[in-house]
Amino acid sequence: MAGEGDSEPRKSFKLLGFLDVQSVPCARESVLYGSLGSFVVGLGHFLATMEVRRSCDFAVGGFICTMLGYWFYCRYNLAQHRIRRRMLQEGMRNKVLFEGSSLDPERKPTGKERSDS
Repeated sequence: MAGEGDSEPRKSFKLLGFLDVQSVPCARESVLYGSLGSFVVGLGHFLATMEVRRSCDFAVGGFICTMLGYWFYCRYNLAQHRIRRRMLQEGMRNKVLFEGSSLDPERKPTGKERSDS
């Protein structure tokens, strides 16, 4: 069957010769949304004015604006996700480290521990 036992690495697709779309996070989605934005803006301008050349200019501008807009949005969300993941890992590490000790926030102090502090 196709896809089983393929030992070949996936070929990368480089946009403009330097942006590897498969390995850079958010690049693929940005290009796809940019092309959709380009189509919508170009077609909308063409239907409104019936000027082909100017509509192509608007389509290129729509591509750039949509692609960059989604790129920054996606990268911001990715950074937030990474920060939350790091905080969660740190909390889990601290939970394991402090579990059962006097520093455990979930542990209720006994009478002997209250008199010590």
